[in-house]
Amino acid sequence: MLSSNHALLLLCAWSISALAQAADRPNIIVILSDDMGYSDIGCYGGEISTPVLDGLADNGLRFTQFYNTARCCPTRASLLTGLYPHQAGIGHMMSDSGHDGYRGELNRNCLTLAEVLKTAGYGTYMSGKWHVTTDVRPDGQKLNWPRQRGFDRFYGTIHGAGSFYDPNSLTRDNTQISPINDPEYQPDTYYYTDAISDHAVRYVREHQQNQPDKPFFMYVAYTAAHWPMHALPEDIKKYKGKYDEGYAALRESRLQKMKELGVVPADIELSPQAEDWDKVQHRDWELRCMEVYAAMIDRMDQGIGKIVNSLKETDALDNTLVLFLQDNGGCAEGLGRRAKKGLEQRPLKPDAAMTKEELQFDMIPKKTRDGWPLIQGPGAMPGPADTYIAYGKGWANVSNTPFREYKHWVHEGGISTPLIAHWPRGIKRHGELEHQPGHLVDIMATCVDLAGATYPNQFSGKPITPLEGRSLKPTFVGEEIEREAIFWEHEGNRAVRVGDWKLVAKGNDGPWELYNVADDRAELNDLAASEPARVRTLAAMWHKYAERAMVLPLIPYYGMTHTTKLSKKKRFQLAADADLPREKSPMLDGKAFRFTVKLSKVGQQGVLLAQGGSAAGFALYQQNGRLWFALRKSGKLFTLDGDAPSAPCLLTAEIQKDGAVKVRADDTELLSGKINGVLDTMPIDGLQVGRDLRGKVGEYAGDFPYDGTIDEVVLTISR
Repeated sequence: MLSSNHALLLLCAWSISALAQAADRPNIIVILSDDMGYSDIGCYGGEISTPVLDGLADNGLRFTQFYNTARCCPTRASLLTGLYPHQAGIGHMMSDSGHDGYRGELNRNCLTLAEVLKTAGYGTYMSGKWHVTTDVRPDGQKLNWPRQRGFDRFYGTIHGAGSFYDPNSLTRDNTQISPINDPEYQPDTYYYTDAISDHAVRYVREHQQNQPDKPFFMYVAYTAAHWPMHALPEDIKKYKGKYDEGYAALRESRLQKMKELGVVPADIELSPQAEDWDKVQHRDWELRCMEVYAAMIDRMDQGIGKIVNSLKETDALDNTLVLFLQDNGGCAEGLGRRAKKGLEQRPLKPDAAMTKEELQFDMIPKKTRDGWPLIQGPGAMPGPADTYIAYGKGWANVSNTPFREYKHWVHEGGISTPLIAHWPRGIKRHGELEHQPGHLVDIMATCVDLAGATYPNQFSGKPITPLEGRSLKPTFVGEEIEREAIFWEHEGNRAVRVGDWKLVAKGNDGPWELYNVADDRAELNDLAASEPARVRTLAAMWHKYAERAMVLPLIPYYGMTHTTKLSKKKRFQLAADADLPREKSPMLDGKAFRFTVKLSKVGQQGVLLAQGGSAAGFALYQQNGRLWFALRKSGKLFTLDGDAPSAPCLLTAEIQKDGAVKVRADDTELLSGKINGVLDTMPIDGLQVGRDLRGKVGEYAGDFPYDGTIDEVVLTISR
């Protein structure tokens, strides 16, 4: 047996070793910008002033062939989890399409960077845009909000877009706020980019004050330069006259700079011009769109400068890995480029102002906080809070110089992103370029590697999907990464890259195109006809990926009329393990119904009966000592709770067309009340007894299996 002195010495030695290990592991900051093209920032060819990012590049490493997923929320899902987006449940946007790859929610078979790094002793912080859950309102469930997915602190927006002066779904930790009712942050002028930067700075300083012996991970997700084109006047004026020569001249000057920098090959050709500057009708307005866009990026760079200064002030810069990248290519969407409801210019006076307590729930606000209605189209110059305008296809074509296509598509213009890696202690390749291809899925693998973390096979009783990415650590010292392939799918747009070869298609029924990226990264010379064997090989690889990664069926969210013939049965007698597909489930939309659940053993928690998911459905379940009835309509959750059954019984639930609900155990009423009517659509997901598979109706995690014994369930639809 060890003496107390020996034990104390061992404990001290272990503590010293643990502290030394913590000191060796870097802090990690991942900075993601929004809707920007490959050539926008200075160190990748742009004329926009980004001295901070340029400085990080000069003293770090720039990747010239790094990729995202072509769209905002799939990129965030992939970045956060180290998986392809469909594997994390977010193959498209924030809606449940009835297939596991397209749930619109981070699933429980993936882990976030914060969840993994927290197990390795990291403090975890986030500032900015979340956009990986359908539940954005304060009265909804928060199972997939940042604090519930591993982050110690959060300031930002749950939704994906909104005003920079009054962001919708603005949240501090788990509480939604507005810029004017937030007691913790009251700048002279509220601007969301500044707020993201300021809170990132706050988290750096607070961590160093409160937990100086622990490393930290921070995810900073800017909404710049996503529409609307909102920027502060002092930043806009810097770019007055900068773009007067128009699209073509700017693309040519950017391409020349890019070649000089080495971020594209010296012999690359320019992809076709999207729009003709000589035919632009509202030239002053178009110029202002790009001037505001540039100002938004400029302001973000200033904010990154604040973060870098906070690292210097806390003596943390030397051992902090800073990664900067973008979520997709430049955006050609035309939102706000036409007048809205006939309102072409500012009215003479505002409407009533919003109250201090009023939260902003609209992506496009109906009015500013001081009452001015939102205006769109060329009758109003973008920049102020009462405008909501995208910068348009012509400028997006400039942002994506020299590549083809835009956000949404998986040609190079939609998926190419800068990646700047800066870590003074760990990266000595200052100012160098790394030409190996990489993908968002590599970020998790890199963080796990550098943090000494363990990526688990299971977590909270759920199997965890293995990582798809490769650690980028070898590139920091000039070594190669072993990789078989990189894959893409978004909105039916498909691609696979193996070495220098890329197979790509537009749309779910578009033909495959083949390019040698080393010779033709602008994708101008399709080799598919001359290389049929290679096309077949790469296409087979893509299909295997699509099958294993929950990509299929393609585009299930389009044409969701669900013409499959549905059940006409009125009575369903169900076994304890029943799992009915949608076409065999009760047709409940607009109907009253009742069901009984025969319990031979009463449990403590779990789902008794559920049909549907996070968009529409109902569930009866026990949780926290209560019995709950939940109904979802258009994603909004309505619940009633009552006493849980205490002994074996026959539970009877009755749901009337006016929303009246009663549940009794034999002759004893357990729950009664009224919700907002009955289902108004047939749920996409089917029906299950004893658990809730696929999309979740209620506020519970996972399948939430019932821990009692159900003998049978009988459901009857009222005639």
